[in-house]
Amino acid sequence: MIELAKPEIWFITGSQHLYGAGPLRQVAENAQVIANALADAKALPLKTVFKPVVTTPDEITKVCLEATADPNCAGLILWMHTFSPSKMWIRGLNLLKKPFLHLHTQFAVELPWDSIDMDYMNLNQSAHGDREAGFIHTRMRLGRKVVVGHWSDPDVHAHVGAWMRAAHAWHDWQGGAFCRFGDNMREVAVTEGDKVAAEMRFGFSCNTYGVGDLVAVIDAVEESAIDRLVADYADSYALVPELQKGGNRHESLRYVARQELGMRAFLEKGHFKGFTDTFQDLHGLRQLPGIASQRLMADGYGFAGEGDWKTVALVRAMKVMGHGLKGGTSFMEDYTYDFSKGNERVLGSHMLEVCPSIAAAKPSAEIHALGIGGKEDPVRLVFNAEAGPALNATLIDMGSRFRLIVNEVVTEEPPALPKLPVARAVWKCRPDMATGCAAWIYAGGAHHSSYSQQVTTEMLEDFATIAGIEIAVIDADTKIRTFKQELRNNDLYFHLAQGLMS
Repeated sequence: MIELAKPEIWFITGSQHLYGAGPLRQVAENAQVIANALADAKALPLKTVFKPVVTTPDEITKVCLEATADPNCAGLILWMHTFSPSKMWIRGLNLLKKPFLHLHTQFAVELPWDSIDMDYMNLNQSAHGDREAGFIHTRMRLGRKVVVGHWSDPDVHAHVGAWMRAAHAWHDWQGGAFCRFGDNMREVAVTEGDKVAAEMRFGFSCNTYGVGDLVAVIDAVEESAIDRLVADYADSYALVPELQKGGNRHESLRYVARQELGMRAFLEKGHFKGFTDTFQDLHGLRQLPGIASQRLMADGYGFAGEGDWKTVALVRAMKVMGHGLKGGTSFMEDYTYDFSKGNERVLGSHMLEVCPSIAAAKPSAEIHALGIGGKEDPVRLVFNAEAGPALNATLIDMGSRFRLIVNEVVTEEPPALPKLPVARAVWKCRPDMATGCAAWIYAGGAHHSSYSQQVTTEMLEDFATIAGIEIAVIDADTKIRTFKQELRNNDLYFHLAQGLMS
């Protein structure tokens, strides 16, 4: 994946000097074993790194400052092997600017019932050492994830792994840059937003670049590079005859190759992690970027149409979360509905730009008219999305805060669509069409989303906690009356939250 760092997670164990040198040596040895086991666990996407046991306020503050300053640290796992008086942690946690997970575990799986004595009890008292830690985390109103269970348990690894993926995406956003080619679609509300507030909250920047600047790079692409990319298209996709070499539309394929190469060069030079465009601002471009946007997304770039920079950032974050997992993540839009009684479904798509990472089979490269934008017929990849569980997520600006909305869905194999020349996904909303769509609208969900077969609700919940933003989940248990009340409660909570911090 482009522009993707591989950060690490620090494993930090708390104790105190009350127990003496011998027990503290044992604490360090046990903590090293756990950290090494987590580092070797295949289910965990980031490497866990052991850090020395902390036993004083100064040691805790030092490691928190070091973690905050280290660009390769994506977060911390905290564990109290023994009792660690939590007032010692206040100064350090106040200064910590990295996310953390609280692992409520202990070294041994089972208790040695026949031989257990007070020495054993004093050494292995995570049961209440972690409760002391949990109190100060709650008292300080610190967002964190708590995972309970033995450190060797695959279920524990699954929950820790979900958090690591969220922490990785958050790390990727810090200092990240997203590019807007032109402005957003005129008069559209949801694609607007406060980019200053977003950079303050999320750590990424988003700036606009003139389409003419991009056109200059596209026009400078060498013919030999176009030859190579066109050959790659022929190997990777089923080219319709008119796009093949010698076909009457082959020049259009060569132009989209030029377009992709120019866009890629522009994004690489600026170290951008995603981009947006709009069909209302294509001056100097012969086509709305179709296959170029699809392929750049497949390489890990965030993308959204019509200037929707928030969705660009979310698509990128979800691609990072899902990196290495089966399936894909794509820009998406609820396009139209099938209201057949008992078989209600959504047909999701966009004009052109759906990522082939979600494709069920080899895409077809086709050229068709696009009745919007006033440009040449664009080339695009056409395919059906893989059937199975998935979700749609959207990030909206509520004015006083950002809200992340998630709807779990089940994607189906669509019926034959011989006249629909775009990539598509057909899904059923959870818990049902009426509830899922109504809840999305009550929450203010955008018409654009990030669709993923890889990312789970748990990952997005962890991500929202790290970001300190609201999340509204629409799943199999959602009921409209309760959901509406949750939204009202959230309005009140986020209005008062800053005051609660003191």
